[in-house]
Amino acid sequence: MVLMTKDRSRVFCRAFLTNTISDHAQKSEWLILIHSERKRSNMEFVHKSILLDEVIENLNIREDGCYVDGTLGGAGHSYQICTHLGEKGRLIGIDQDADAIQAATKRLEPYKDKVSIVRSNYVNFDNVLDELGIDKVNGILLDLGVSSYQFDEASRGFTYREDVPLDMRMDQRNPKTAADIVNEYSEMELYRMIRDYGEDRFAKNIAKHIVRAREKKPIETTGELCEIIKAAIPAKMRAGTGHPAKQTFQALRIELNHELDVLTQSIDGMIDRLAPGGRLCIITFHSLEDRIVKTRFRTNENPCICPPGFPVCVGGRISKGKVITRKPILPSEQEMEENSRSKSAKLRVFEKA
Repeated sequence: MVLMTKDRSRVFCRAFLTNTISDHAQKSEWLILIHSERKRSNMEFVHKSILLDEVIENLNIREDGCYVDGTLGGAGHSYQICTHLGEKGRLIGIDQDADAIQAATKRLEPYKDKVSIVRSNYVNFDNVLDELGIDKVNGILLDLGVSSYQFDEASRGFTYREDVPLDMRMDQRNPKTAADIVNEYSEMELYRMIRDYGEDRFAKNIAKHIVRAREKKPIETTGELCEIIKAAIPAKMRAGTGHPAKQTFQALRIELNHELDVLTQSIDGMIDRLAPGGRLCIITFHSLEDRIVKTRFRTNENPCICPPGFPVCVGGRISKGKVITRKPILPSEQEMEENSRSKSAKLRVFEKA
């Protein structure tokens, strides 16, 4: 994705960082001002979809089929799906980000007669389909993680490259921010989060430094948190390993938005809503996500828990389909050269029996 930002949004961010008001409620007002000003700044949500051709090929799109994009974003994948649909074809786009909904609605305008866009988390897809009167669908796509737009728009607070309010909410309706976690979690809770979701070997020391720093003043910005993390990691260990805050920021984002819980809770149900021959395509960007997808796909293909020597499953467990991708589909060399953020992407596909 490419983002066109306006100067005034940055002015508000700078004002937040330099104002001397210590009251937390007034600080929160600044966050609201930043966000509302960004809304008025006429930004452009431009998306370069990852593994686009591979997704379209593996969805096996039927002209009269019904498809769900559970992570609509800028509608890059959805737009291409729509180009393959006939008069009776249908697309349901789901996203919890208000900016994504606005951008996708505009981009999919030429196909508005066959598109339904819903602001929600994809974990609620069952309710979404029920409300739309849809029983089974022919394909579902999840493109996980944070969009480039969310990373690049500094005021969203996902970035560790600029000093902005510590936010990280994928759904701006959520009253809880990353700052709340950093300032309210116990040292043990922070350690567990950074260890499990960030897979950072310095998790214990980072948690200790965070607690020590917030005793002096609340940690309110990404820049403040980055400096604390840097101080917690030995200088010789920071060299050549990328930004020292990357793993902690990932952990915070996953914790705040319940990313892994939502994924784990959704896969089995999504497979149940597929019509025979329908496919679930999931793009992951780190090992934690990929491990969940790989495990759930295998379990749905072979749910039997009987000992290996049993000729048939005595538990009555029936396979729901087959894993199409024994090994994940990776971006081409050309795509990785053109879009560095695609390098960690993996596509896995399951087909309903």
